[in-house]
Amino acid sequence: MKEASIYVNGKLVGFHDDSADLVRELRKDRRNGKISSHVSIAISQDSFEVYINTDEGRLMRPVIIVEEGRSLITEEDLEKIEKKELLWDELIALGKIEYLDAEEEENALIAVKEEYLTEKHTHLEVTPLSIFGITATMIPYAQHNMANRDTFGVKMGKQAVSLYAPNYLLRNDTRSYILHYPEDSMVQTQVMKKVNQSKRPVGTNFVVAIATYYGYNIKDAVVLNKAAVDRGLGRTTFYRTYQTEELRYPGGQKDRFEIPGEDISGFRGEEAYKNLGEDGIILPETKVEGGDLIAAKTSPPRFLEEISEFGVVEEKRRENSDSVKIGEGGYVNNIILTESETGNRLVKIKVRSEKTPEVGDKFASIHGQKGVVGAIIPQEDMPFTTSGIIPDLLLNPHGIPSRMTVAHLIETLGGKVGALNGRFVDGTPFEGETEDALRQELHELGFRSDGKERMYDGITGKVIEAEIFIGVVYYRRLHHFVSQKLQVRSRGPVQLLTRQPTEGKIREGGIRFGEMEKDCLVGHGAAMLLQERIVEESDKTTELVCEKCGIIAVNDTIRRKNVCPMCGGSDVHLVEMSYAFKLLLDEMKSMGILSRLDLVDKA
Repeated sequence: MKEASIYVNGKLVGFHDDSADLVRELRKDRRNGKISSHVSIAISQDSFEVYINTDEGRLMRPVIIVEEGRSLITEEDLEKIEKKELLWDELIALGKIEYLDAEEEENALIAVKEEYLTEKHTHLEVTPLSIFGITATMIPYAQHNMANRDTFGVKMGKQAVSLYAPNYLLRNDTRSYILHYPEDSMVQTQVMKKVNQSKRPVGTNFVVAIATYYGYNIKDAVVLNKAAVDRGLGRTTFYRTYQTEELRYPGGQKDRFEIPGEDISGFRGEEAYKNLGEDGIILPETKVEGGDLIAAKTSPPRFLEEISEFGVVEEKRRENSDSVKIGEGGYVNNIILTESETGNRLVKIKVRSEKTPEVGDKFASIHGQKGVVGAIIPQEDMPFTTSGIIPDLLLNPHGIPSRMTVAHLIETLGGKVGALNGRFVDGTPFEGETEDALRQELHELGFRSDGKERMYDGITGKVIEAEIFIGVVYYRRLHHFVSQKLQVRSRGPVQLLTRQPTEGKIREGGIRFGEMEKDCLVGHGAAMLLQERIVEESDKTTELVCEKCGIIAVNDTIRRKNVCPMCGGSDVHLVEMSYAFKLLLDEMKSMGILSRLDLVDKA
């Protein structure tokens, strides 16, 4: 057999003739307590290398040791564990449980349940749930979903709006969201109870029908019931905290909270300061919109003081007030006046706004079935069941088969059973109530065992010619609000250098009409639309051009005529162009490159 290389924490320490025997002996010593239980011993049969890792930072998880197809934890051990006569550390010391890291797990064949054990298995899961992380174990019937859908569900669970802290009114986080009416999930897992999610729920139980609605829930879009929204479904409060302080500058100068006078550079007019108190700070419960001032502040000049005409040094202060972000607004919730670490006056202003679900907001189930609201329909126009139940949300049926989120369907069934029976359903992965049991219970309650019901069109009143699957699903509102993402402008600020519209929502910028968009218009031959987009609506300018030299001419204010700086001639013409093009010509001049424009008549 080929000689094997031995690595300890990534460093080559020696070689061994029989790597398999070495690994076997080391693992035996670890189980007997001669070596720390946190030492990992892995072997690579392909490259004849043994990896021994003792360093910190490795993720390790416990598994039960299996020998000859049988678990080392016996029925007697389980009885002692229940009586607390046998503790966790003792199980490890007895060599019945060991920790594996990701590298050593490659050498193991782990059975999920004891009934699956064969002679080839080396380990058994302590519980089938241990193959998931904490967040994934909160997905009901997670074993029925594709792995990537469970991953999406976990990631979106982190984006859910809920009660993030019970003392949120006393906190001053930069951004925070509070869900008004959170509920416990009808279908729960054991881990939800362990982490006390019932004390801080993250969603609401929606009555969901899997059906299309006149194209409004095409693809991943969802349709909401307006009456449910009016009753508070998914309603949220958003808090934004603004912070400003009186900074100190070299030379003893400092900022001041005050309403600036008309002599202050940058004075915005009396109307801009109407909501502010005498100290320049806005009053509580004042309604504000994007761009409104919330703290008036004046700052010293950026450069040295200017000397007035009488030879007296005069400090010309400038306006430096803070305002509400563009696109946001609401009511001033509370104001905190304090001092910063450096002893400067510090003001924190918390603004709250109520966010009612609207078209464009995002909702998602924990199974990765995310959807943007496509329409909010009046209750009387929504489909309804024979018993008069009107769904809160309509989910497109085409979103289920391709995603293969079977657990979403089982949760719908379980939620329906729980709602009808007034109890929570156990949907713990691998160990929860079975689909067959839920179907049987639903049948006993007088409903079809498959969860489908006859429904009527709310607009026409006619029976819909299909049975529709309807039940209860735990949906979460995600913190992606369309009101905070809207970016639109007609006229607005432009960049100083290029004179093109500014970039970014905060700076009231537009959406860039880029190279690829330009190529589309070129491909379609839409020359006038192209002209409009990249010249007329952007940085159009009119420049003087010398007909003889072909360079940019100037307006001589002394002689009161247009003159070419090169030939001195006055035969110049007004030419419309993009200012960015004129800027390019100027930059080329600075490099010593002379570019000439050849003028021809439009006709």
